[in-house]
Amino acid sequence: MENIGFLEIKITGSKGNLDLSPDNYDIREIISVLENAENLLYPADKNNRPTISYKIEEGSVKHVFRTSIQFIIGFNAVIGQINQIRNIDFLDVSTAKAFENIQDIALKHDYVFDIKTSLENSNEVRLDKQTNFVRTESIWVDAEFYFYGKLTNAGGKDKANIHIYTENMGTLRIQTPISFLEHYNENLLYKTFGIRALGKQNSETGQIDTSTLKFVELVDYHPGYDEEYLNNLISKASKSWSDIGDKDQWLREIRGSYET
Repeated sequence: MENIGFLEIKITGSKGNLDLSPDNYDIREIISVLENAENLLYPADKNNRPTISYKIEEGSVKHVFRTSIQFIIGFNAVIGQINQIRNIDFLDVSTAKAFENIQDIALKHDYVFDIKTSLENSNEVRLDKQTNFVRTESIWVDAEFYFYGKLTNAGGKDKANIHIYTENMGTLRIQTPISFLEHYNENLLYKTFGIRALGKQNSETGQIDTSTLKFVELVDYHPGYDEEYLNNLISKASKSWSDIGDKDQWLREIRGSYET
């Protein structure tokens, strides 16, 4: 088996009285497909992904993306599952949004999208104005989060945001009111903070839709050992235990059969 395979996105439709072709297909539409194709193939870390090469062909408009066969095999399984269950709720956020974007284009322009791979007997899925490949709203709920890490960027001309680098989730971009950044006197960059934010979370998988994150509050973060704070906690806890005689026996009774 070759080390390279391809993803094919074929679009059928019309521009007025003309059949769709590369000659009348606008560059903005090409850019949109390019962005969505990257999210289809590589929804997670795009910095370390393999190269994706591209060409556009006749018939009506055919987008061909060549990349590592390993990821083509994986995506072939994805479109097979989508075609079987007819929903995209199981997908990672980036991949699901890419399908939603393609579905939206199909509705707006009355296009038909046929997506398949170069594998023999490839799975194939079609999106058109009759399909409804969007995520179920009920599984995405409002949630509150705390993120801790180093702020690497802050600002923006119209839509301001803060970029915070976290150990577990990489760099997160959080929508932030311009008014907050205007009135914050200290330099935020390359300092460690906690950020309280609101966003959407999948109620079944726990996955966070990082594109929905909105800033609520900046939290000072001091991860160092604070002996005074710890001693205060011990002192407070000791008062709660003052009326208990044999503390070890009391703990054994509380633990019951879970004692180790």
